[in-house]
Amino acid sequence: MTVFETIRRALMAGLGVPEKVKELVDELVKKGELSETQGAKLVKEWSDKMNKSGDEFGKSVTEFIHKTLEKMNVPTKNEVDKLNRKIQTLSARLKKLEESIPGKEG
Repeated sequence: MTVFETIRRALMAGLGVPEKVKELVDELVKKGELSETQGAKLVKEWSDKMNKSGDEFGKSVTEFIHKTLEKMNVPTKNEVDKLNRKIQTLSARLKKLEESIPGKEG
């Protein structure tokens, strides 16, 4: 689960939006203003729209975070991993060089 999904679920749960929509639709069905089929369709449409909006919001948040980190010049995980591999390679080369020096004890 992404950070965005966690935040979105927490916000939605906190607001009780899904439950309120279902309660409203159920009430309209009881009153005969909507059929059960129409009610189910309405809930599904709302849910689909919220998911689509949530996905768009998530993309916006992700883009914002990437741009912010880029402006802050924070290295990516791949960049840090690449540097770690270089350090390991250089450390291994240095160790070999030190071992090849006569009279040098490791």
